[in-house]
Amino acid sequence: MILSMTDICKDYAMGKTVTPVLKNVCLQVEQGDYVAIMGPSGSGKTTLMNLIGCLDTPTSGEYLLAGETVTGRSDNDLAAIRNRKIGFVFQSFNLLPRMTALSNVALPLLYGGVPREERRHRAMEALKLVGLEDRMEHRPDQLSGGQCQRVAIARAIVCRPELLLADEPTGALDSASGQQIMALFQQLHESGVTIVMITHDAAVAGHARRCCQIRDGVLTGGGADE
Repeated sequence: MILSMTDICKDYAMGKTVTPVLKNVCLQVEQGDYVAIMGPSGSGKTTLMNLIGCLDTPTSGEYLLAGETVTGRSDNDLAAIRNRKIGFVFQSFNLLPRMTALSNVALPLLYGGVPREERRHRAMEALKLVGLEDRMEHRPDQLSGGQCQRVAIARAIVCRPELLLADEPTGALDSASGQQIMALFQQLHESGVTIVMITHDAAVAGHARRCCQIRDGVLTGGGADE
């Protein structure tokens, strides 16, 4: 089991008012799985994504990632877990504008202490995998939106993470580019990459092997055998 969440709750306090956002969420994701978490705006899916990605911590419950306990860890520990075990793909790409595609992809390896030549080699291999071997020295402003998202996917997989976490990965793309990105996710899934995708789009969720629904902080379909 790559990801196991049990009775996860997340509350936000404003003064004396406590607002529950996630309510006893249970989610299991096995190695090699491809799961979509679908819900409307305000359903709690962004909060859940932040917890899965170790960008936030739950109020209560237990979270195991690749057999490692995540709940109760320090900010430094969470940062190390993110770097080693999770690859992120965001709607807005989050590429550094003054860096080439190759440098953007190599950046997580730099943070991970990987030697320079190995960083370059692995970043080149990741860009080849997403079909951008002829765009390695281009900056984001020299690339199309679809190409920028391919760079972001290469960056997400370059550290060989346990989990690829995608947040509305086609939200900033036209329909043709979006279809190409979804085809790339399918190729990654078929190669054994474990994917969790957050989306409000039923067409995007339909590409996953299974789909969970979240509404008003309650998740359904989160069990691996459902």
